[in-house]
Amino acid sequence: MAKLLLILLIGLVFEAAGVVFLKKGITQVGEVKKVSVTEIVRIVKVGGTNPCVVWGVFFEALFFASLLILMAKSDISFLWPLTGLSFVPATFAAMWFLHERVSSVRWAGVVFIMIGVALISYSEHVKAKSPPPAAAREPGTTPP
Repeated sequence: MAKLLLILLIGLVFEAAGVVFLKKGITQVGEVKKVSVTEIVRIVKVGGTNPCVVWGVFFEALFFASLLILMAKSDISFLWPLTGLSFVPATFAAMWFLHERVSSVRWAGVVFIMIGVALISYSEHVKAKSPPPAAAREPGTTPP
């Protein structure tokens, strides 16, 4: 379990780095004036050559790889909500690297996410300690 949590934490750092690089890069690319095929092609061409966008995609790919490793080893009902923790490092990264102001309401949202993740982690802990189900009995027999 500790190894899975370490992989998750590393993956969440990759994800936060990816989001910050993507935001920085897409800001450099320029505003999307209207949603059209021409504008989408422009964004893809300019974004595909922007170093920040490329680094962002790279870090998001590392996050995706760590997510695949985790999916192979744990229940999705446990794992997927834990990825919500990405809001924590992403919020700090936005403050530190993008100089965004984070309101108290947003921090409250981050705290609620962390509470939800704690409840899900606790449910996995309880599941691990619960006794295995009773063996199937033949019809008409009584338990010993």
